[in-house]
Amino acid sequence: MDDLTGFQRDLLYVIAGADQPSGQDVKDEVETYYNSEINHGRLYPNLDTLVNKDLVEKGQLDRRTNYYEISDHGRQAIEQRREWEQQYITD
Repeated sequence: MDDLTGFQRDLLYVIAGADQPSGQDVKDEVETYYNSEINHGRLYPNLDTLVNKDLVEKGQLDRRTNYYEISDHGRQAIEQRREWEQQYITD
């Protein structure tokens, strides 16, 4: 996870928290969080990076729509990130 951009981490968290979201679903969530429009030229290459790093699995809902799902490796990466963050967060 240390080689991901903040944007890629945000995409990973959105995918982990949803049930097989489409690219559009992910885009909508991230746009809400960022409070700005995310263009397809930014979104889909970053989703492909997550797929290529085996953090996310990509499937097909229909001929035009893909879905994304967190992989076991992606869940482990999130868990390791949380453990790392926790050492710096005090209550």
